[in-house]
Amino acid sequence: MIRGIGLDLCEISRMAEAIRRPRFLERFFSEEERAYIAAKGKNAAQTAAGLYAAKEAFVKALGTGIQSLDLQEIAVTHDGQGAPRYCLSGRYAALASAAWLSITHDGGIAAAVCVLEDRG
Repeated sequence: MIRGIGLDLCEISRMAEAIRRPRFLERFFSEEERAYIAAKGKNAAQTAAGLYAAKEAFVKALGTGIQSLDLQEIAVTHDGQGAPRYCLSGRYAALASAAWLSITHDGGIAAAVCVLEDRG
């Protein structure tokens, strides 16, 4: 059963400014995500914007908003074909039996959609 659906957009140019600050990266991205972003070179801001949008989409699907959450516990990885997947830890690991994710980038914007399925 669907528990929630979340959608978020993130302006890539805004993220390009934000990722210049190491504290921002450390606060919002896991160590693995930071390495993934760094490996993207000139596409680092686009990648970071997509990952950030994915985190926001997740908390919107939960219905909690972003203010009190540890976003490092909502990490995004990629499977062997490059498809994004949530890697949840801490208190988020037990919240949904499945969290489906889609990320896209176009026209200076990154977008992410999350669909959460309930346990039960």
